Amino acid sequence: MNIERELEKRSNHKCELCTSTEKLEVLEVQPSKENGLDGSLLVCSVCKEQIENPDKTEPNHWRCLNDSMWSEHSPVKVIAWRMLSRLRAEGWPQDLLDMMYLEEEELEWAKATGEGAPAENQIIHRDSNGVIIEAGDSVVLIKDLPVKGSSMIAKRGTAVRRVSLDRENAEFIEGRVDGQQIVILTKYVKKI
Repeated sequence: MNIERELEKRSNHKCELCTSTEKLEVLEVQPSKENGLDGSLLVCSVCKEQIENPDKTEPNHWRCLNDSMWSEHSPVKVIAWRMLSRLRAEGWPQDLLDMMYLEEEELEWAKATGEGAPAENQIIHRDSNGVIIEAGDSVVLIKDLPVKGSSMIAKRGTAVRRVSLDRENAEFIEGRVDGQQIVILTKYVKKI
């Protein structure tokens, strides 16, 4: 069955964060640990825009997390934790974070993007132009790159879709080129 229909059924045709019924869409929680229903949630366009673009975050919109943070579904709890962590400086989100309970693996998943970590501890991946690369983004190679341990050369202009990030080093991302998973230096890619 279609994942969007399954999510609509699970959420009763409402945003799983703010309960809006307008402009609902599927949001896959990055980095993807689970596929399908266990790795996604149904959100409205307002929530999605603010999740994906921190500059557009309106703190009062997220007071809805007071209810949705108690969801039984891991993707909803993970996004609730990330948004509360992002808004921690407002005061009231810290109170909700103190009450919130996540299983160990859910907390690890929630922290995987660096949300909630002090700014000086966050590892930020940037392309050759300084644009921030996030998990799931697509990039294009700007230089022919020999692949270590292989005779393959990843050609300039090759698009690499749905990259994953190295959480230890801001210079490394991973992606699939010609069916092979490789590590790529961020200085040789441009986000598309």
